[in-house]
Amino acid sequence: MSQFDVLCIGNAIVDIIARCDETFLVDNAIIKGAMNLIDAERAELLYSRMGPAIEASGGSAGNTAAGIASFGSRSAYFGKVADDQLGKIFNHDIRAQGVHFETRPLKDTPPTARSMIFVTPDGERSMNTYLGASVELGPEDVEADVVAGSKVTYFEGYLWDPPRAKDAIRLCADIGHKHGREMSMTLSDPFCVDRYRNEFLELMRSGTIDIIFANADEAKSLYQTDNFEHAVSQLRKDCKLAAITRSEHGSVIVRGDERYDIDAIDIDEVVDTTGAGDLYAAGFLHGYAHGKPLDVCGKLGSLAAGLVIQQIGPRPQLSLKDAALDAGFV
Repeated sequence: MSQFDVLCIGNAIVDIIARCDETFLVDNAIIKGAMNLIDAERAELLYSRMGPAIEASGGSAGNTAAGIASFGSRSAYFGKVADDQLGKIFNHDIRAQGVHFETRPLKDTPPTARSMIFVTPDGERSMNTYLGASVELGPEDVEADVVAGSKVTYFEGYLWDPPRAKDAIRLCADIGHKHGREMSMTLSDPFCVDRYRNEFLELMRSGTIDIIFANADEAKSLYQTDNFEHAVSQLRKDCKLAAITRSEHGSVIVRGDERYDIDAIDIDEVVDTTGAGDLYAAGFLHGYAHGKPLDVCGKLGSLAAGLVIQQIGPRPQLSLKDAALDAGFV
């Protein structure tokens, strides 16, 4: 019997979220809608210029782990924080969500990672991330029994930036596949895809990765095309299962000859798109780990993503299990 439904692995980051206007992005040379890696000095500068902010533990895969737990599934998380104030915030928050988290904190520098997230009036988020302690995640942090006992291991493409994390992911793939488990990744960001296109394709084509999550821009970046359907057709060939999100146009799921076009849910107002893709993956993987049909997995993903973009912050503020029940998913 599986100990966990989904294990998530990622950069353990505390999100610091503030609203701003378009001019602020221009004045501070922030690329809108992207995840910009920054150093400690720029992190301090941007923090000093932020307006009122909300602090919440985050990171892409951390958000997914919290979402999976909110659906009522058993989730676990690997990610590195420091033994400092922000590290303690992250530790408390993720465990409070019901996620298994036992990665040993870093005793020395660098400090816990943080991301300054600026949300413009259209709900778009621009992330400026100092990776800090998160880059110290390595093979020694892999809990082999957790990997072997998880139906699916899911990790974020951002982990390809810190070099030792790659070794940890490949170790997890070896352990997971030996125990009949599946590996999944999210492409994370078009700029991340640009940096590691060949490596991501090798992970897919070699069978190291079984399931791919991407948004439309990431999928097109992967194959260096402006044609969405061409990217979908290539993903169909290169991986066993892919889910591609398209914002208000829903998502497309492909597996072999199968294809499912999933509608987005109706929403009242886009407040903050932070975490939308993370929560889509949470809904999808919750359904997948419980053997739901792929179209239902996609609908659960759309439900979670649609709910999170109507609030501030990337973690669900209501029970996704209750929301799924209200929507008729069992």
